[in-house]
Amino acid sequence: MTVAEVAAEVGASRRTVLRDISALRDEGFIIHTDPGRGGGLRLDPGSIQTTVRFSVIEVFALLISVETMRAAGNLPFSSLADAGLAKLEKALPSDKVRDLRRFLDCLYIGKMAPQVDLSDLGTMDPELLPAFETAFLQHQYLRFQYRDAKGSVTRREVEPQAMLILPPVWYLVAWDPDRNDFRHFRMDRIRQPECIEDRFFRRRYVPFKEQVSQVRRM
Repeated sequence: MTVAEVAAEVGASRRTVLRDISALRDEGFIIHTDPGRGGGLRLDPGSIQTTVRFSVIEVFALLISVETMRAAGNLPFSSLADAGLAKLEKALPSDKVRDLRRFLDCLYIGKMAPQVDLSDLGTMDPELLPAFETAFLQHQYLRFQYRDAKGSVTRREVEPQAMLILPPVWYLVAWDPDRNDFRHFRMDRIRQPECIEDRFFRRRYVPFKEQVSQVRRM
């Protein structure tokens, strides 16, 4: 079909059709363009069945899992893992690649001091990472229930600024307006995370120790 025929069929403008074709190509659909008389647009049917769609949060979760194993010195076949991740990143459309790069800017990794007591290490709320993604990318406040080392439970409302991984412990690093300072929240102690509509308007410089490094990918 020609662009004009597609536009007439769906009741849209030529500009809209061209924009949507570009979006489909970004998602991995193969659309051939044959110029000249008798030409037009042709969708490769095989691409409908083989296209795998990844979200930013799925690729980010894989990246941080690999980086955590790497930091712990337990990542065999690291070159193969890196090659696979590079292919996954290429499967993302351009706007999601931009979000992933912004998301990676918040990721820091280091090593846990051996004297830290990990006897009470728990599991993380599965809703935390998606909530953090939205809050971080959209500059929205994150609200959650937090249990401290003494067992006291409070409700917190913070500006998420970074994620710090000291295997096997993960931390949410956030600016706490009530305390006018940064706080490190162990992610296994966070429950009921939710984004709220209130927004903050700037990223803050987070001071880390020398042995902590920012993950640089892509």
